[in-house]
Amino acid sequence: MQTSQPAAIWTMDATAAMETFQSNESGLSNEQANIRRKQYGYNSVSGKNRSSNLLLLLGQLKAPVTLLLLGAAVLSALLGDRTDTYIIFTIVAISSLLGFWQEKGAADAVEQLSKLVQVSCRALRDGHTNDIAAADIVPGDIILLSAGAMIPADCLLLSSSTLFADEATFTGESFPVEKTAGKLPAGTPLNKRTNCLYMGCHIVSGTGKALVTATGAATEFGHISDALRSRIPETEFEKGITRFGYLLMRITFLLVFIIFALNVYLHKPVLDSFLFSLALAVGLTPQLLPVIVSVNLASGARRMAAKKVIVKRLSCIPNFGSMTVLCSDKTGTLTEGTATLKDTVDVSGLHSEKVKRLAWLNASLQQGFRNPIDTALCALNQEHESSSTLLAEIPYDFIRKRLSVQTNSEGSCLLITKGAFDSVLAVCTQVEQSDGRLAAIGECEQQIKKMYEQQTALGYRVLGIAWKNVEPAPIIAADEKEMVFAGFITLFDPPKKGVKETIAQLKALGVSLKVITGDSEAAALTLMKTTGIANPVLLTGNDIRNMNSAALAHQAARTDVFAAIEPNQKEQIILALKKSGEVTGFMGDGINDAPALHAADIGISVNTAVEVARDAADIILLESDLGVLGSGVKEGRYTFANTMKYIFMATSANFGNMFSMAGASVFLSFLPLLPKQILLTNLLTDLPEMTIAGDRVDPDIINRPQHWDLRFIKKFMVVFGLLSSLFDYCTFALLLFALKANQAQFQTGWFTESVISAALIVLVMRTRFSFFKSRPSLPLQLTTLLTCIVVLCLPWLPFAGLLGFEPLPLRIYGWLLLIVFGYIIAAEITKKIFYHLAMPVGQSEKRLFSK
Repeated sequence: MQTSQPAAIWTMDATAAMETFQSNESGLSNEQANIRRKQYGYNSVSGKNRSSNLLLLLGQLKAPVTLLLLGAAVLSALLGDRTDTYIIFTIVAISSLLGFWQEKGAADAVEQLSKLVQVSCRALRDGHTNDIAAADIVPGDIILLSAGAMIPADCLLLSSSTLFADEATFTGESFPVEKTAGKLPAGTPLNKRTNCLYMGCHIVSGTGKALVTATGAATEFGHISDALRSRIPETEFEKGITRFGYLLMRITFLLVFIIFALNVYLHKPVLDSFLFSLALAVGLTPQLLPVIVSVNLASGARRMAAKKVIVKRLSCIPNFGSMTVLCSDKTGTLTEGTATLKDTVDVSGLHSEKVKRLAWLNASLQQGFRNPIDTALCALNQEHESSSTLLAEIPYDFIRKRLSVQTNSEGSCLLITKGAFDSVLAVCTQVEQSDGRLAAIGECEQQIKKMYEQQTALGYRVLGIAWKNVEPAPIIAADEKEMVFAGFITLFDPPKKGVKETIAQLKALGVSLKVITGDSEAAALTLMKTTGIANPVLLTGNDIRNMNSAALAHQAARTDVFAAIEPNQKEQIILALKKSGEVTGFMGDGINDAPALHAADIGISVNTAVEVARDAADIILLESDLGVLGSGVKEGRYTFANTMKYIFMATSANFGNMFSMAGASVFLSFLPLLPKQILLTNLLTDLPEMTIAGDRVDPDIINRPQHWDLRFIKKFMVVFGLLSSLFDYCTFALLLFALKANQAQFQTGWFTESVISAALIVLVMRTRFSFFKSRPSLPLQLTTLLTCIVVLCLPWLPFAGLLGFEPLPLRIYGWLLLIVFGYIIAAEITKKIFYHLAMPVGQSEKRLFSK
């Protein structure tokens, strides 16, 4: 038996294929199936791709900031500074475990979700027909197919009867394809292999029997899934963190080299100088950044889970905050996803009870696959027609595009045909007028077509219906001729309740909705108008085919609705929007949506989506509702804003301290702070910032898209770092000239001023507004107060000498607090000027780097 699918299975006949897979007409035995399942594994494309727990844990250590911290810890260990080593390793371990726990929890949740939507199929086992879970299907199984059945694996067709398969979600074909058994040439392309069926597609009509030739990752579906999974792009947030990490590494290495060289040049002890430089490196690094990011993302994921949203990739949450465009299909997302009867009208456009009766008879009596249109028509509940019986039926197919039933109703034998307007009109020679008179089709053909165009222009789906009297003898497709055109059946897919308000909410948040649909231009435009978009700009699939990538990128950003779109054009649209500078989200649920889901900055799917779409998505909604996305956007901005607060405050404060220490080390005969004092400074100033994840966020940040801006971070770091250094040098002057401080007093005084000012400045720098207009959260206020108390008490504690501290005269504390107060006032004034110059009111937000 083959261990994988033969290279050209479509070139085999049924006998050769059976021999190759050691199967027979009775199917496999349960024992054979169990043996093959152990060999091939379960029929799933996702199980083998999930990373092991160890790899998931190690993946948390790849960020540049984390690598820098680990490097500093190793150097500290080599130099005998175990305290520093333990502190850094503990922080990295906590951060990594938090990230690992959340990522694993999200993966487990998605795995459990997948189990809730398992698909089964009919297969022959031990000669009997059984319902088998799709995951349990193995190569060599014989499966039975009928209308509506999902194809659970790649198969070779053994026999068929008018079998049509919908491969639109896989190959992009707009119409179902007829499938027949037989051999094909070896060079036949995939979309022309009419004797093969592919995993993920489904049967539209007819029946058939097929041999399973490949399962799981070995299927064509699995190949697509593997290719997509191997190229998951970084989110904008991940790119920002990475670039920020590399920026810190460059600044750190430069400062360490310069300071170490200066201290050696000034004949200070080499080992002490190196330890001092190492401490500066650690001091400049925001150790808590990985923790802050993990806590922020984990908190956001929990809040979103409470709103029936599963976050698969934690790093995608801030992308909600950056999103400027959301692309979505209309069916089932903006609309209810159901066919609803609008009216039954005659050729003059007037309501017709006869057309209604004919439509109900055709839909309720037919015995084939009942589609949503038939279900809507059956709901008409024509109770007085219960005596009508079906005599014969000509099933719907995608060549005729009609369905006909023969019935004896009210003492007469009728042939009733409904289907696509052109197909029904083509078999008619007469027209029934509003008054019941019959006229030749030639006299009214233009009137009929005009009425059809009027109905479709209103956005309705329009079917034609016709009838004629026939003899009770059995009918065939050739009898569909010389019929009487009765009128039209109009249907629509109603908008979801509240969708207009949801779109308005997204727009208020700076997110524009773009609809991508395969429906007609008229249906798409009608929907957009009913949802509050008065003059939507439309682009069709045919327009896109005639555009190059540059033209599409230019036009896509200006377009509200993409209509009559082919499945393979979705990714093209997403890439064009990204090329135009938009941060793009995409919501999809089909196999052909997977490439677009991966290409988008944020991929969104629903729990009822096909497996490959769920795998490709970053976020899975338990309900197909755009309303929850508004909350997601706010959550993303909340997470992003609090993460950026830490980055702004930590980098500017640390940069200022390092700049001050670098300058002080040049003119002082001793180190301005001992290495252990630098680490203690860093630890204490980080305490208030640990509560940033739960801090309040200004409304103006929530109400507009947020983006990484590395240049803005650099400016912020330099301006407020130098401002911090200015007041540090004021402290130096006070200690050296007023106090005539020795080494321990100098280090104690500057440590006190540095930590208190860094703790209090958090309350100022966390917002663009004044402290009184934007109050910090209670935990942030309490930890700030606690930090200040600890710093003031530390020099008076018994172990203060071990840390190199000693008490200062009380009057010096008064001067130090005055310097801190002056720093706070200066920071408030500088902040107002800085934001006014850097981000003028009304300035448009722009995406600062592409994904």
